[in-house]
Amino acid sequence: MLLSCIDPNRYEAGCDEAGRGCLAGSVFAAAVILPADFTHPDLNDSKQLSEKKRYALRPVIEQEALAWAVGIVTPEEIDRINILRASFLAMHRAIEQLKIQPDHLLIDGNRFDPYPGIPHTTVVKGDGKYYSIAAASVLAKTYRDDYMDELAAQYPDYEWTKNKGYPTRAHREAIRRVGITPFHRKTFTLLPEQLTLEF
Repeated sequence: MLLSCIDPNRYEAGCDEAGRGCLAGSVFAAAVILPADFTHPDLNDSKQLSEKKRYALRPVIEQEALAWAVGIVTPEEIDRINILRASFLAMHRAIEQLKIQPDHLLIDGNRFDPYPGIPHTTVVKGDGKYYSIAAASVLAKTYRDDYMDELAAQYPDYEWTKNKGYPTRAHREAIRRVGITPFHRKTFTLLPEQLTLEF
């Protein structure tokens, strides 16, 4: 059973990211402030939901949320600052776009770079514990999937419509066969044997 919030008397924003373990594409994060009494029988950690259910929930979240936003960090930035810091930066970019400034942040995971002026609580597996984090996970995941589907039209060899940039066998075979794109993360282990790749 998911919880609505820690304190119903303040604005709490749940934050989560999508795409951290991918070999290609930007990392996306979302921040969502829900009403203190919000509940939904289907909302859960986005990884536990079908694609159809995630996309059905997205407009519900966007309509019911008091505020929501999505932040993006590019592959170039990921390579420059590392994926962990990029994930935090994506959350910061989402938070700064919220039309309501939250009093507190609920962060999925066990680490976070503090956002200036707003206290936070990290929650391991928080997307399965709090509605606001689950909502953020759904928005981050669906908006990132849309983005990867658009890239897949330009680069069909990598089957990004199926793997969304994650290191599947088909994705790695395509890297081995045709090389990399400008959207691959060059600091990642793109191939298990890490051949010398032409950047």
